[in-house]
Amino acid sequence: MNQPQVTLDDRTTMPQLGLGVFQVPPEDTEQVVAHGLAAGYRSIDTAARYGNEAGVGAALAASGLARDEVFVTTKLANPDQGYDSTLTAFDASVQTLGLDVVDLYLIHWPCPGRGETLNTWRAMEELRAAGRVRAIGVSNFLPHHLAELLDAAEVRPVVNQIEVHPYHQQKELRAFNAEHGILTEAYSPLGQGAVLDDPVITGIAGRLGRTPAQVVVRWHLQLGNVVIPKSVTPSRMAENLDVLGFELSAADMAAIDGLDRGARIGFHPDLFNGYPEDFEEGSPARTGVAAG
Repeated sequence: MNQPQVTLDDRTTMPQLGLGVFQVPPEDTEQVVAHGLAAGYRSIDTAARYGNEAGVGAALAASGLARDEVFVTTKLANPDQGYDSTLTAFDASVQTLGLDVVDLYLIHWPCPGRGETLNTWRAMEELRAAGRVRAIGVSNFLPHHLAELLDAAEVRPVVNQIEVHPYHQQKELRAFNAEHGILTEAYSPLGQGAVLDDPVITGIAGRLGRTPAQVVVRWHLQLGNVVIPKSVTPSRMAENLDVLGFELSAADMAAIDGLDRGARIGFHPDLFNGYPEDFEEGSPARTGVAAG
């Protein structure tokens, strides 16, 4: 299956449509990824924090696909930020994945309270220079986090993986990314299902004879985002991949653009530092409201 490819600022190419495995239980991950690869996905997005890198690696090993046929992304866990600890954590990730080289390695969160972004990035640059990572980037970074990093970096990030869906479009952040040669990669691209019953989405889907999920994935592709919908159901995996045979009109795109309400699902990047208290219900990181 021919899939659209994007070329990153460092000339690395990656599929524009991939499979995310966030919240896929470790014991199910090998089977889920195997279904995804069989459906035609050639980009898999995992993270050390997800606890399922081993399942991703097992599925890749069993697939019979050549290593260069599948683009693999993983992310540094927040407690491992720092120069030495990043290098150690990367060694653990590649061993768990069963790979020699990772295609894209990301800092999972800026974690401003930890104060280790620049030390972490120095280690990421070293991994890239050593050929152990093809491309390096970040996740959940806002413009001011990126500006601090860009001021000090020798190699700028080529990807910023952020929460983007019709209800939380992050237009200013996407524009900042584009201005600095950083590709936007959208996680939770379907709003974890929240947008699929929206009358605007369902109306477009009905008129085009497509599903709401296909309409939203197509919206991302036409915006230029890399998009990584997560599913554990083979039929939905195939459905999310089957979006190349139609286009949204300018009017359709504008209608979806009008749904933006700043409805963040995940943590607030300024308030989340990956500490246990950040995961508690009602924490500032969850509510987006600082205490005091």
